[in-house]
Amino acid sequence: MQPRRLTAAALATLVLTGTATLAHPALAQPHTAPASAGAQRAVAQAVPFTQAAAHLAGDGSYTLSWASTAATVRVTAHTRPDASDPGTPVGSAAGTGSLTVPAGALAADRRWYFELTPDTGGAYVVAERSLGIASAKNFRDAGGYRTSDGRWVKYGIVYRSNKLSGLTAAEQQRVVDQGITRDIDLRNYFERRDEPDKVPAGVAYQVADVVSLAHGVGFHDPALMTLAQALAAGLFSGSSDLGQSIGYPFMVNFVGADHAFKDLLTAIDGTAGATVFHCSAGKDRTGWGTAVLLTLLGVPRATVEADFLASNAYTGDPDAVELSWLRAAFAEADHIYGSFDAYLHQGLGLDDATVQRLRNRLLTP
Repeated sequence: MQPRRLTAAALATLVLTGTATLAHPALAQPHTAPASAGAQRAVAQAVPFTQAAAHLAGDGSYTLSWASTAATVRVTAHTRPDASDPGTPVGSAAGTGSLTVPAGALAADRRWYFELTPDTGGAYVVAERSLGIASAKNFRDAGGYRTSDGRWVKYGIVYRSNKLSGLTAAEQQRVVDQGITRDIDLRNYFERRDEPDKVPAGVAYQVADVVSLAHGVGFHDPALMTLAQALAAGLFSGSSDLGQSIGYPFMVNFVGADHAFKDLLTAIDGTAGATVFHCSAGKDRTGWGTAVLLTLLGVPRATVEADFLASNAYTGDPDAVELSWLRAAFAEADHIYGSFDAYLHQGLGLDDATVQRLRNRLLTP
């Protein structure tokens, strides 16, 4: 599809930096993420858990909960997400149950991963999603979600965050301790210049500017038409931030954003260690990037939306994001390409091999 050109470059910059006060509709019904080979896997599911989570309380205790078809589940605490270290046994409970690890039972100066080992089927590792970084409150693990075909997104491989310009030395070390070897910055030139990342030694820094004009000012759909539709939909829905409302569909419509999100996904694919990606608040550009990744992996739309809305809690701002914004981006993908899968291949230019490698690496068997 050849993008149409808009001569008003300033308009594109205004729209994509979120300073325009306009919006876009979410007309399409929520798209169900593809679940390839789901029928085959339903017969012999490697990991028998249908729910699994870990929560770190303010007093330092952990609450682990799960649901499975097993009779019993044994829990071991690890300091590595692949559970390759010896580990510390912390107890066991019923196949569907919970377990509390008291404060002080595990060292508080590190992140703990909990391997849930059922008496039948494969083990799964869970962790507290937040890294507890004070200067980057929205720094959290993108793992821990179940896909439509019963697989799980692994913890400890991909992280999402807000800006990393305020990291202290201790926080930088915490980033390194997670095995993170690549930092992908989705922010524009001015954001990067004014508040540069404090990149820990040994972590590669990469820019994937969502609003970059390096590839020209191209759109897949007439920009003025999108603006008109966005304004009408934003006013109708009562969006609290019309600038954000329009920014989301333009992250799909703008050709420069295609390159940024493709670079993000291919970097995750090509990085041996873990990856963190971020924008300024870690909720909009980062929110769409995470939604794209999770949907590619087969996570159901409702779960993707819940992760998106979690920024309201992590940032401490109950109005940080609105669901209509995310749905507008998905609707734009359906409108331009006909399906999310077509957006991945035609819009972002991902090939089947890259998509499959991401799934193989980030998902349980």
